[in-house]
Amino acid sequence: MVGIILASHGEFAKGILQSGTMIFGEQENVKAITLMPSEGPDDLKAKMKEAIASFDKQDEVLFLVDLWGGTPFNQANSLFEEHKDKWAIVAGLNLPMLIEAYGLRLSNESAHEIAASILTSAKEGIKVKPETLEPVTGVASQASAQQSNAGAPGSFEYVLARIDSRLLHGQVATAWTKAMQPTRIIVVSDDVARDKLRKNLITQAAPPGVKAHVVPVDHMIKLAKDDQHFGGQRAMLLFENPEDVLRAVEGGVPLKTINVGSMAHSLGKVQPNKVLAFNQVDIDTFNKLKKAGLNFDVRKVPNDSKGNMDEILKKAQEELAKLK
Repeated sequence: MVGIILASHGEFAKGILQSGTMIFGEQENVKAITLMPSEGPDDLKAKMKEAIASFDKQDEVLFLVDLWGGTPFNQANSLFEEHKDKWAIVAGLNLPMLIEAYGLRLSNESAHEIAASILTSAKEGIKVKPETLEPVTGVASQASAQQSNAGAPGSFEYVLARIDSRLLHGQVATAWTKAMQPTRIIVVSDDVARDKLRKNLITQAAPPGVKAHVVPVDHMIKLAKDDQHFGGQRAMLLFENPEDVLRAVEGGVPLKTINVGSMAHSLGKVQPNKVLAFNQVDIDTFNKLKKAGLNFDVRKVPNDSKGNMDEILKKAQEELAKLK
C-alpha cells in the first residue's frame, strides 16, 4: 500500500489526519509531520525519514504538503530527488484530497497515479455560497451530464443499500461513494421527505457528479418498479432504520444485501457495539429481513472488517432482557 506523509507548518497535518480518520477510518502507513516554531528544516527532514522508515512499503510514497515552496515542501522535495520514478509530492493539502488518496490506494499501488488522480477532487472540494460567486466553468454540469442517463430504458442497479441514522454524511459522501461509484444517492425516508430543511441539506451535500434525492418509502417502491427510465443509473439507497428497509423490500425493492453502518442510541435502546443501538422492534425487523433472504454487511467504511450480525443481534437481545 502506498505510504502517505502529511506535512505542514504547525499542527495542521495532525488535525487533518484526525479528520480523515473520522471519515475514512484508521489508516496504516500514514504519518503526520509537523514543523513547529522551535524547529528547523533539518528537524523536519529527520522526522520525514523516520516516518518513511516505519512504512511497510518504502518504494511508493506520496507527500501531501500544505504549501508549495514552504519548508515542508522543500524538505520533501530534497528526499524526492532520489526517488523521482516512484515518489510524488502534491501541495495544497485539503480534506477532499486526503480522502480521495485514501480511497485510491485501496486498489492502486502507484504514488504517481494517485497524485495525478487526486488533483480533481482537491479542486472540486473548493466551493462557495452564494453560488453566484463561483466562476462559470461548466465543469460540474459536464460531470453530472456524463454520469446521468435519465430516461434510458431499464431499472436501477443497486450498488449499495445502507442503514445509517446520519444518512448522507462524510463517510458516505467520500468513502462509500468512491468505492461504489453511484450516479444517484437516494435517501428513503418518510420523515426526511416531509422535512424541507433536512431535505435541502441532503441534496446539497451530494459529492460532485452525483445527484442526491429524498423520497418517501412508497415512492421508492414505485421507482423500483419503473423499468423504462433508469437504465444505466447506479443507485445508492440510504435508510435511517431497518423498519423502512423492511417496508421497501416487502413492497418490491429488489435488495439482496444491507450495509449496516450506524444506528443512533436513544431511550429504550441497548448498544452492543460502538455504533449500533437496538430496541426490540429493531431486532425483530432484522430477523424478518434475514428470513426474507437478505444478507447483512456490518461496516462503517469500506475498508473496515465486517461484523457478525447474528452475534450482534444476540448480544442486543441479551442486554434488552436484562432491562426487563
